[in-house]
Amino acid sequence: MEFEYLSQLFLSCLDADYREVENGGSFAVVRDGDLLYLFFEKSNGGEDWKNNLSYRAADCECEGKFFCHEGFLRVWKSILPYIERFILSPSVRRIISVGYSHGAALALLCHSYVYSARSDIRRECEGYGFGCPRVIWGRISDAAQRFENFFRVSVAEDIVTGLPPKIFGYRHVGEAITVGRSGKYSRVDAHRPEIYLLELESAANDLTKGQKSTII
Repeated sequence: MEFEYLSQLFLSCLDADYREVENGGSFAVVRDGDLLYLFFEKSNGGEDWKNNLSYRAADCECEGKFFCHEGFLRVWKSILPYIERFILSPSVRRIISVGYSHGAALALLCHSYVYSARSDIRRECEGYGFGCPRVIWGRISDAAQRFENFFRVSVAEDIVTGLPPKIFGYRHVGEAITVGRSGKYSRVDAHRPEIYLLELESAANDLTKGQKSTII
């Protein structure tokens, strides 16, 4: 994984022209030939925070049954009718879902949906969640494969990546990529977008110089 590419994805996510729909859902659709980018915005209002804190487990109602964060699922279901036709278009041969913070949780649920809806291009689809909270609740042994090629990019000790707490039954899925080092920032500052950009650029420079990768 190239950190320069991750930095570009993150910047694109920050700068996307978002559309807001029901339940505070914010998304952007970008086509580049047969490649479809789906971007999901961070929390940007009171309704988003209400959904963030609605962390009762809910049935995701998809193949490979599993449970997830109720508030994030509510927002995802509000967005899906607006983007489903893009996902299902036969002219789309690759899909990349990207989100930051609250939007990272939506990107994860989107990636899961793409896994089911586009089995023909499943191996060509990826998801990226920057500062991603925990979304999945309980055991997912029968559905774990749907989260392959989803990458959780985190600055070390980012407070949001530790929510909801494990004690409530939530867990992370996908592959973890961590930048920065523990103790460098407060847990709140570690979630700020400017810190993500700084650490992604620093990681890219370190790899150019041949230093150790921070992928785990």
